[in-house]
Amino acid sequence: MRRLIPEPGATSVEEVLDGYRPWEGAHKSRPHVAMNFVVTVDGRATIQGVSGPIGSRTDTAMLAGLRTRFDAVMIGAGTMRAERYGRIVPSQGSREFRERIGLPHDPLMVLISGGLDLPWDAPVFTERGRVLIFTSSAVDPPETTASVRVVRHERKVNLTAALAHLRGERGVRCLLCEGGPHLHAELHAEGLVDDLFLTTAPKLSGSPGAPRIIEGELPEIAPLELDWLLEEDGELFARYRCR
Repeated sequence: MRRLIPEPGATSVEEVLDGYRPWEGAHKSRPHVAMNFVVTVDGRATIQGVSGPIGSRTDTAMLAGLRTRFDAVMIGAGTMRAERYGRIVPSQGSREFRERIGLPHDPLMVLISGGLDLPWDAPVFTERGRVLIFTSSAVDPPETTASVRVVRHERKVNLTAALAHLRGERGVRCLLCEGGPHLHAELHAEGLVDDLFLTTAPKLSGSPGAPRIIEGELPEIAPLELDWLLEEDGELFARYRCR
């Protein structure tokens, strides 16, 4: 892997993430929020409905490395239905690393689901773990192996209030959001995003109707500042700061 910006030279996923400490950027009223996406050169965030076919093993390593550095990981209901998440940090060694740097053994899994239309047989619910769901539904979730807690909002999930709850009630200092594009747009529209990690794969998909990393209207253009840019086998890994 090559570091192109800020100082060109050889590097690795482990080295570049070693100095990334998002918990130090926690706000008083909400966690530090980072988004992570992988896209094709033509800007598509999925192929046949999922993101897996886009990235490489190095992109997977970047995702796994990021997950070891956050108190919680958040996704929307659509991403949950498409990707059917399991344990966020499956490696015992990675969980021990989290404890060494002062993070909980496992990240808290956070779901945003207006109607609680979720795949309850997905591994994240059938394995032991902690799941927190923000919803506007009055429906009760089924019994699961995972410890599931529900926070209800009226009419629609209020993301500002949800992040305030995570910070104040759950002690979450840093939150990694992995989509989807509609949730990304809503977070940006409310000024709740601090970092964007974007992998651009050297692929063209031409998938008609496939989403981009933001699907929705923003009140104004959101400027980004490039913090680092890495390259390996034609794949680009960028970290942007949101201003």
